Amino acid sequence: MEIWPAIDIRGGQCVRLRQGDYGQETVYGSSPAAMAERWFQKGAKRLHLVDLDGAKEGSSVNFEAIRELVEKVAPHGVKCELGGGVRSQETIETLLSLGLTRLVVGTLALKDPDWFAQMCEKYPHRLVLGIDARGGMVTTDGWLETSQTPATELAKRYDGLPIAALVYTDVATDGMMRGPNIPECVSMTRATSIPVVASGGVTRIDDVRRLAEAGIPACIIGRALYENTIALEDALQFEE
Repeated sequence: MEIWPAIDIRGGQCVRLRQGDYGQETVYGSSPAAMAERWFQKGAKRLHLVDLDGAKEGSSVNFEAIRELVEKVAPHGVKCELGGGVRSQETIETLLSLGLTRLVVGTLALKDPDWFAQMCEKYPHRLVLGIDARGGMVTTDGWLETSQTPATELAKRYDGLPIAALVYTDVATDGMMRGPNIPECVSMTRATSIPVVASGGVTRIDDVRRLAEAGIPACIIGRALYENTIALEDALQFEE
Protein backbone atom coordinates (compact mmCIF):
# COMPACT_ATOMS: atom_id res chain seq x y z
CA MET A 1 0.00 0.00 0.00
CA GLU A 2 1.35 3.43 -0.94
CA ILE A 3 1.49 6.04 1.85
CA TRP A 4 1.25 9.70 0.82
CA PRO A 5 1.86 12.26 3.61
CA ALA A 6 -0.06 15.44 2.80
CA ILE A 7 1.32 18.96 2.72
CA ASP A 8 -1.36 21.59 2.21
CA ILE A 9 -0.09 25.03 1.25
CA ARG A 10 -1.89 28.32 1.82
CA GLY A 11 -0.25 31.73 1.78
CA GLY A 12 3.11 30.01 1.43
CA GLN A 13 2.64 28.16 4.73
CA CYS A 14 1.96 24.54 5.65
CA VAL A 15 -1.62 24.33 6.95
CA ARG A 16 -4.59 21.99 7.37
CA LEU A 17 -8.29 22.75 7.00
CA ARG A 18 -11.27 21.06 8.63
CA GLN A 19 -13.69 19.68 6.00
CA GLY A 20 -12.12 21.99 3.43
CA ASP A 21 -13.35 25.06 5.34
CA TYR A 22 -11.00 27.97 4.67
CA GLY A 23 -12.25 29.54 7.91
CA GLN A 24 -11.03 26.56 9.96
CA GLU A 25 -7.30 26.61 9.34
CA THR A 26 -4.42 25.40 11.49
CA VAL A 27 -0.89 26.49 10.58
CA TYR A 28 1.72 23.76 11.13
CA GLY A 29 4.79 25.47 9.73
CA SER A 30 6.04 28.46 7.79
CA SER A 31 8.05 26.37 5.33
CA PRO A 32 6.42 23.61 3.24
CA ALA A 33 9.91 22.68 1.99
CA ALA A 34 11.12 22.09 5.56
CA MET A 35 8.03 19.97 6.22
CA ALA A 36 8.74 17.92 3.09
CA GLU A 37 12.29 17.32 4.27
CA ARG A 38 10.94 16.25 7.68
CA TRP A 39 8.73 13.56 6.12
CA PHE A 40 11.54 12.46 3.80
CA GLN A 41 13.89 12.05 6.76
CA LYS A 42 11.25 9.83 8.40
CA GLY A 43 11.17 7.60 5.33
CA ALA A 44 8.49 9.04 3.02
CA LYS A 45 8.91 8.09 -0.62
CA ARG A 46 5.89 10.11 -1.79
CA LEU A 47 4.26 13.43 -0.91
CA HIS A 48 0.78 14.71 -1.72
CA LEU A 49 0.79 18.49 -2.10
CA VAL A 50 -2.26 20.74 -2.28
CA ASP A 51 -2.23 24.38 -3.33
CA LEU A 52 -5.28 25.49 -1.34
CA ASP A 53 -5.14 29.01 -2.75
CA GLY A 54 -4.92 27.56 -6.25
CA ALA A 55 -7.96 25.37 -5.66
CA LYS A 56 -9.95 28.42 -4.64
CA GLU A 57 -8.61 30.85 -7.24
CA GLY A 58 -8.48 28.44 -10.18
CA SER A 59 -4.78 28.77 -10.97
CA SER A 60 -1.49 27.88 -9.31
CA VAL A 61 -0.80 30.46 -6.58
CA ASN A 62 1.95 29.09 -4.33
CA PHE A 63 4.38 28.48 -7.18
CA GLU A 64 7.57 29.51 -5.38
CA ALA A 65 6.79 27.45 -2.27
CA ILE A 66 6.07 24.43 -4.47
CA ARG A 67 9.25 24.92 -6.50
CA GLU A 68 11.36 25.18 -3.35
CA LEU A 69 9.75 22.05 -1.90
CA VAL A 70 10.31 19.94 -5.02
CA GLU A 71 13.92 21.09 -5.30
CA LYS A 72 14.47 20.00 -1.70
CA VAL A 73 13.26 16.39 -1.95
CA ALA A 74 12.92 15.34 -5.61
CA PRO A 75 16.69 14.81 -6.03
CA HIS A 76 16.39 12.16 -3.29
CA GLY A 77 13.85 10.23 -5.35
CA VAL A 78 10.75 11.44 -3.47
CA LYS A 79 7.74 11.51 -5.78
CA CYS A 80 5.60 14.63 -5.40
CA GLU A 81 2.09 15.07 -6.73
CA LEU A 82 0.18 18.35 -6.61
CA GLY A 83 -3.48 19.28 -6.72
CA GLY A 84 -5.23 22.65 -6.60
CA GLY A 85 -5.76 25.03 -9.50
CA VAL A 86 -4.64 22.64 -12.27
CA ARG A 87 -7.07 23.88 -14.91
CA SER A 88 -5.10 24.60 -18.09
CA GLN A 89 -2.54 22.92 -20.31
CA GLU A 90 -0.14 25.80 -19.66
CA THR A 91 -0.37 25.16 -15.91
CA ILE A 92 0.20 21.44 -16.44
CA GLU A 93 3.34 22.05 -18.48
CA THR A 94 4.68 24.65 -16.04
CA LEU A 95 4.14 22.47 -12.98
CA LEU A 96 5.53 19.30 -14.55
CA SER A 97 8.64 21.27 -15.52
CA LEU A 98 9.30 21.81 -11.81
CA GLY A 99 9.88 18.09 -11.38
CA LEU A 100 6.49 17.11 -9.98
CA THR A 101 5.75 13.45 -10.69
CA ARG A 102 2.03 13.92 -11.33
CA LEU A 103 -0.78 16.45 -11.05
CA VAL A 104 -4.28 16.09 -9.64
CA VAL A 105 -7.13 17.49 -11.72
CA GLY A 106 -10.54 17.76 -10.08
CA THR A 107 -12.80 20.66 -10.99
CA LEU A 108 -12.12 20.67 -14.73
CA ALA A 109 -12.44 16.88 -14.96
CA LEU A 110 -16.10 17.40 -14.05
CA LYS A 111 -16.74 20.66 -15.89
CA ASP A 112 -14.83 19.92 -19.12
CA PRO A 113 -14.48 16.15 -19.56
CA ASP A 114 -13.33 16.41 -23.18
CA TRP A 115 -10.42 18.65 -22.18
CA PHE A 116 -9.43 16.32 -19.35
CA ALA A 117 -9.52 13.28 -21.62
CA GLN A 118 -7.28 15.10 -24.12
CA MET A 119 -4.82 16.04 -21.37
CA CYS A 120 -4.70 12.45 -20.13
CA GLU A 121 -3.76 11.28 -23.62
CA LYS A 122 -1.18 14.06 -24.00
CA TYR A 123 0.40 13.41 -20.59
CA PRO A 124 -0.12 9.66 -20.05
CA HIS A 125 0.12 8.50 -16.43
CA ARG A 126 1.10 11.99 -15.26
CA LEU A 127 -2.42 13.12 -14.36
CA VAL A 128 -4.51 12.00 -11.39
CA LEU A 129 -8.28 12.25 -11.31
CA GLY A 130 -9.22 14.04 -8.12
CA ILE A 131 -12.74 13.29 -6.93
CA ASP A 132 -13.89 15.15 -3.84
CA ALA A 133 -17.35 14.19 -2.63
CA ARG A 134 -19.87 15.22 -0.03
CA GLY A 135 -22.67 12.73 0.54
CA GLY A 136 -21.48 10.78 -2.49
CA MET A 137 -21.82 13.82 -4.80
CA VAL A 138 -18.83 15.49 -6.44
CA THR A 139 -17.68 18.85 -5.03
CA THR A 140 -15.68 21.38 -7.05
CA ASP A 141 -13.84 24.72 -6.80
CA GLY A 142 -11.93 23.90 -3.63
CA TRP A 143 -14.96 22.10 -2.14
CA LEU A 144 -16.96 25.32 -2.30
CA GLU A 145 -19.56 23.92 -4.72
CA THR A 146 -21.45 20.61 -4.63
CA SER A 147 -22.55 19.20 -8.00
CA GLN A 148 -25.35 16.80 -8.89
CA THR A 149 -22.90 14.22 -10.24
CA PRO A 150 -22.38 10.99 -8.24
CA ALA A 151 -18.70 10.35 -7.52
CA THR A 152 -18.78 6.82 -8.93
CA GLU A 153 -20.38 8.08 -12.16
CA LEU A 154 -17.52 10.53 -12.70
CA ALA A 155 -14.98 7.76 -12.09
CA LYS A 156 -16.62 5.45 -14.62
CA ARG A 157 -16.58 8.24 -17.22
CA TYR A 158 -12.78 8.13 -17.38
CA ASP A 159 -12.19 4.39 -17.06
CA GLY A 160 -9.77 3.23 -19.75
CA LEU A 161 -7.80 6.46 -20.05
CA PRO A 162 -4.06 6.52 -19.16
CA ILE A 163 -4.71 8.04 -15.72
CA ALA A 164 -2.09 7.53 -13.01
CA ALA A 165 -4.53 7.22 -10.10
CA LEU A 166 -7.79 8.45 -8.60
CA VAL A 167 -7.61 10.42 -5.35
CA TYR A 168 -10.96 10.04 -3.61
CA THR A 169 -11.62 12.48 -0.78
CA ASP A 170 -14.65 12.29 1.46
CA VAL A 171 -15.05 15.95 2.40
CA ALA A 172 -17.16 15.09 5.44
CA THR A 173 -14.29 13.17 7.04
CA ASP A 174 -11.36 15.31 5.90
CA GLY A 175 -9.48 16.84 8.82
CA MET A 176 -12.09 15.64 11.32
CA MET A 177 -9.96 12.87 12.90
CA ARG A 178 -12.89 10.43 12.94
CA GLY A 179 -11.69 7.73 10.57
CA PRO A 180 -12.05 7.30 6.79
CA ASN A 181 -15.22 6.38 4.91
CA ILE A 182 -14.06 2.89 3.95
CA PRO A 183 -17.36 1.73 2.38
CA GLU A 184 -17.26 4.68 -0.06
CA CYS A 185 -13.62 3.94 -0.90
CA VAL A 186 -14.47 0.31 -1.59
CA SER A 187 -17.40 1.38 -3.79
CA MET A 188 -15.02 3.57 -5.76
CA THR A 189 -12.52 0.75 -6.30
CA ARG A 190 -15.36 -1.41 -7.61
CA ALA A 191 -16.58 1.33 -9.95
CA THR A 192 -13.30 1.81 -11.82
CA SER A 193 -10.08 0.08 -12.81
CA ILE A 194 -8.10 3.23 -11.95
CA PRO A 195 -6.00 2.74 -8.78
CA VAL A 196 -7.80 4.50 -5.91
CA VAL A 197 -6.03 6.65 -3.32
CA ALA A 198 -8.13 7.11 -0.17
CA SER A 199 -8.07 10.58 1.34
CA GLY A 200 -9.82 12.08 4.34
CA GLY A 201 -10.23 11.01 7.94
CA VAL A 202 -7.26 8.65 8.32
CA THR A 203 -6.67 9.14 12.05
CA ARG A 204 -5.04 6.10 13.64
CA ILE A 205 -2.82 3.29 12.45
CA ASP A 206 -5.81 0.94 12.57
CA ASP A 207 -7.42 3.09 9.84
CA VAL A 208 -4.43 2.43 7.60
CA ARG A 209 -4.63 -1.29 8.39
CA ARG A 210 -8.35 -1.43 7.57
CA LEU A 211 -7.83 0.37 4.27
CA ALA A 212 -5.05 -2.06 3.37
CA GLU A 213 -7.20 -5.04 4.33
CA ALA A 214 -10.02 -3.62 2.18
CA GLY A 215 -7.67 -3.67 -0.82
CA ILE A 216 -7.29 0.10 -1.21
CA PRO A 217 -4.02 0.62 -3.14
CA ALA A 218 -2.93 3.84 -1.40
CA CYS A 219 -3.90 6.44 1.17
CA ILE A 220 -3.13 10.05 2.00
CA ILE A 221 -2.47 10.96 5.63
CA GLY A 222 -2.72 14.59 6.70
CA ARG A 223 -3.78 15.98 10.06
CA ALA A 224 -3.06 12.69 11.88
CA LEU A 225 0.66 13.10 11.16
CA TYR A 226 0.66 16.69 12.35
CA GLU A 227 -1.35 15.90 15.49
CA ASN A 228 0.84 12.83 16.19
CA THR A 229 -2.02 10.31 16.27
CA ILE A 230 -0.15 8.34 13.57
CA ALA A 231 3.62 7.97 13.43
CA LEU A 232 4.75 8.00 9.80
CA GLU A 233 7.19 5.19 10.51
CA ASP A 234 4.28 2.95 11.59
CA ALA A 235 2.23 3.79 8.50
CA LEU A 236 5.17 3.11 6.19
CA GLN A 237 5.28 -0.50 7.39
CA PHE A 238 2.27 -1.12 5.17
CA GLU A 239 4.41 -0.28 2.11
CA GLU A 240 6.67 -3.25 2.78
